[in-house]
Amino acid sequence: MKEKEKTEPEIDVTELWQQARLLITDEVKIPPIVLRVDESIIGTLGNFSASTGKAKSKKTFNICTIVAAALTNGTVLNYRASFPDGKRRILYIDTEQSPFHCKRVLKRILLLADLPPTVQPETLEFLSLRRYAPKIRLAIIEKAIYQTDGLGLVIIDGVRDLAYDINSPSEATDLITKLMQGTDERQIHIHTVLHLNKGDDNTRGHLGTELNNKAETILQVTKDEFDKNISSVTAMCIRDIDFEPFAFRINADSLPELVEDYQPKQSGVAKSFDYQEVPEEKHREALESLFANGETFTYALLIPKLKNAYSVLGYSFGTNKAKLLKTFLTNKWMILKEGKIYRYNPGYHY
Repeated sequence: MKEKEKTEPEIDVTELWQQARLLITDEVKIPPIVLRVDESIIGTLGNFSASTGKAKSKKTFNICTIVAAALTNGTVLNYRASFPDGKRRILYIDTEQSPFHCKRVLKRILLLADLPPTVQPETLEFLSLRRYAPKIRLAIIEKAIYQTDGLGLVIIDGVRDLAYDINSPSEATDLITKLMQGTDERQIHIHTVLHLNKGDDNTRGHLGTELNNKAETILQVTKDEFDKNISSVTAMCIRDIDFEPFAFRINADSLPELVEDYQPKQSGVAKSFDYQEVPEEKHREALESLFANGETFTYALLIPKLKNAYSVLGYSFGTNKAKLLKTFLTNKWMILKEGKIYRYNPGYHY
C-alpha cells in the first residue's frame, strides 16, 4: 500500500479570529525599547528593523557598532542599547562572506565592545551560512531563533540570500511574515541588511518593498559625496521621531569611529553657532547645571545632554545645532576635551 500523503494540519480559523480581536478595553503593554539613536527609538522587542545602502557603503561596519552596543548594553557611536535581563543573547547571521571574513567581523565587534578579541562571549553566537541554499539558511535561522534561550537581538546580514527570487511578491511576503512571526512569538528584535538599487535610493525588489512597509526603522548608510572615507547614517523610514544624521570613518585600527560635529555638506546650512543667540550668563547657567559635581561626558553623551540643559532655559536645538554649539563652547574654552572626555572649565573668559 502507498503511504498516505502528508497533509498540513487543519487551521481553526474561528479560534484565530477570536485571538485576533482587539478591544479598546484591552491592556496592551508598551514593547520594551532596546535600541536608540540619541533619543529616537529605532528598535523594540517584537519588531524588526533594517539597514540599507549601496555596495561598499560600510553597512556591515555600521551593524558591528549596533551589535557592540547590544553586547555591552551601552553606547557605541550613537547607538544606545538597553536589553532587559533575560534578553541579552545575540545571534549574528552572515549569509554573504567567507568564514575568514566573518571572523574579522566578529573580532571587530569585540574590539568595539572593549572585550578581548580572543575570547568568545557567552552571549554572542555567530553563524556563517554562505555555503547553504536559501531554504536551508532560513531553516537554520528559524531553528536557532526558537531554540536559543534568552535571545534578544538577531542580526541577518544579507536577508536577500534567504530568498531565491528577490522580485517574487509571494516569496517576499512569506519571508517577511516569517520574520514578523519570529519577533512576535519570541519577543526579540531582528535587524536585517539589504542593498539599495544601483541607480536610485530604493531598496531592492519586492523584498525591499515589503521591508519598507513592515519594518519599524530603516537606516540608510551612505558614503559622503565629498569625502569617501566617511559614511553617514540617516533614518530612511522611522516610526518614532527622526534623528539627526551622524557619520563615522574607519580609523587606523580598522574600526568605525564617530565623526564629531558632522554636517552634511549642503548649501545654505549654517556652519557655526551664532554667539548672539544665547547670552553668556545663560551659557554659564546651562553648563554649571550640566557639569554639576564635576561630571564629565563622552561626545556621544554630551550632545543630547547639551540639548536638554539648554532646553530647560528655553533654547531648543536639534542635534546638528547642538553639535555647532559644542564646537562653539570648545573654541571658547568653556568646555575642554581631554582624550575622549569633555569637562566644564568654570574659569573661562567669554
